[in-house]
Amino acid sequence: FWAMAQKGKSASLAGTKTPAIMNAYLTKLMMYHEIHRMKREGYSISKISRTTLLNRRTVRSYLEMSEPDFDVFMEKQSERKKDLFAYEGFVKSRLEKYPDTSSAQMHDWLKEHFGDFPYTTIKTVFNFVAWVRVKYSLPKLSQTRQYGKVEELPYGQQAQVDFGEYNLRTSNGKRVKVFFFTMVLSRSRYKYIWFTDKYFTSELACEAHERAFAFIGGIPDQIVYDQDKVFITSENHGDIILTDGFKAYTRERSFTLHFCRKSDPESKGKVENVVKYVKQNFLYNRPYEDIETLNAAALGWLGRTANLLPHNGTKKQPAIEWEIEKSFLTPYTECLVKQKRVTHTVRKDNTICWKSNYYSVPLGTYKGAGSIVVVNVEDDDLTICDMEGIEICRHLVFNGKGHTIKKTDHARDKKPAINQMVDQLCLLLDNPLQGRQFLNAIREARPRYIRDQILILKHTMEKHGQAVIEQALDYCCKNRISSATDFKAVAEQYARPVNEYLERAKVLTMNPLNGSLPAAALVQPAQSSIADYQSIIQNKLS
Repeated sequence: FWAMAQKGKSASLAGTKTPAIMNAYLTKLMMYHEIHRMKREGYSISKISRTTLLNRRTVRSYLEMSEPDFDVFMEKQSERKKDLFAYEGFVKSRLEKYPDTSSAQMHDWLKEHFGDFPYTTIKTVFNFVAWVRVKYSLPKLSQTRQYGKVEELPYGQQAQVDFGEYNLRTSNGKRVKVFFFTMVLSRSRYKYIWFTDKYFTSELACEAHERAFAFIGGIPDQIVYDQDKVFITSENHGDIILTDGFKAYTRERSFTLHFCRKSDPESKGKVENVVKYVKQNFLYNRPYEDIETLNAAALGWLGRTANLLPHNGTKKQPAIEWEIEKSFLTPYTECLVKQKRVTHTVRKDNTICWKSNYYSVPLGTYKGAGSIVVVNVEDDDLTICDMEGIEICRHLVFNGKGHTIKKTDHARDKKPAINQMVDQLCLLLDNPLQGRQFLNAIREARPRYIRDQILILKHTMEKHGQAVIEQALDYCCKNRISSATDFKAVAEQYARPVNEYLERAKVLTMNPLNGSLPAAALVQPAQSSIADYQSIIQNKLS
């Protein structure tokens, strides 16, 4: 093809081209001769189209051209008028000032600055921007990251962990998404993978760690992670905040944690390569039966391929290197992964998201950012409780996705009825203003239980007299008590009768300076002799 490009008129045409246009010209020239070669060998137009990935009309058009016709065609292509030629100056000035501008951003700028800008496809703008870059030598600049060769780490020092997901097909053609956890020892490149059909949670990730440690026969000194939400809740400017489940697990284990910076997969390239290796070598074109079969097949693949074949970088077999490295690992002992309560965040609209469906909770459950509830599932019942274990509401589990399951009672505003109860209770007091102040404090501290608190107050007021109630109310307001139960206890204390025959305890004031001490104050405590203890010890020894 290069010989063809150098001869006759083609050579003169190519000699006038810039490098980028020259490359485009040579690509089309080689495609032209390839199409004619395949036609001479008996290929049909349809087969040529499928092989070259060109449209059938394009193939037919190339076949109808002779070489001189093709040269004329390419000459016309290079001199073809640009639809966006009127905007060349604007695009050129922008590229000179901002060399890293993308064609998509340039398209938006053109529509922003020119009200009469015609409708143009993104591809047209892309080609025009590329043409302007070539014409005025304005290449797109991009920063190139410099890398250095990393020395091999000592045996047993480090492992790297990552997650992956992949779509498999069943025998009937349905697609099934599987998720996998992988761990690789940084020195020996000994690998482990574990598949599940559920999204990874902190508890599931801890279980995967235990399986990996049992498989490799030990625990490394350090494990490298990326900033996955399974492990951390916030980067916090370097002070990583772990999820509750993972934090509890790491307390039970001896390894240290190292989290890579955000969007920096190169810092854990060993495990990134393993994830790609699993997808391309093990999962590609593999039919899905069930998750147990997949995990059994994965263990077989690890034994015969992933951990047996020499590693492309070290040129050593991971299985043989692992035999050396496992003596440097901390011995593995089984650790039961503690199951913690499954909590869910309450959304602003007083719903929670569970298994891609939205379930309502009573109004007032959301108290600002960080409002959470505990979710328990038994059979078809979804129970939602507060952090103290008190049930808030209950729903039937919905099998679909994207639906909102809502109880009409949750949307009812109960504030008017509660306000009416507060007003009626305050009217029964001699100091209604003080009573409303106390009720507001209770409502702020326990908004969800305000109705129950009011009923306790009402029952207490009916049981005791007005004087006792006023004393108890005054005491609670002065001491900032905001509980109806505490109010009831205070009222009962004030209502308790005083026993007149109960003598007060006598307090004797003793002043050693005036010499008037009673005889009891002069009593000296008895002292034991050390000889008594010595005789007891000697008797025990004998």
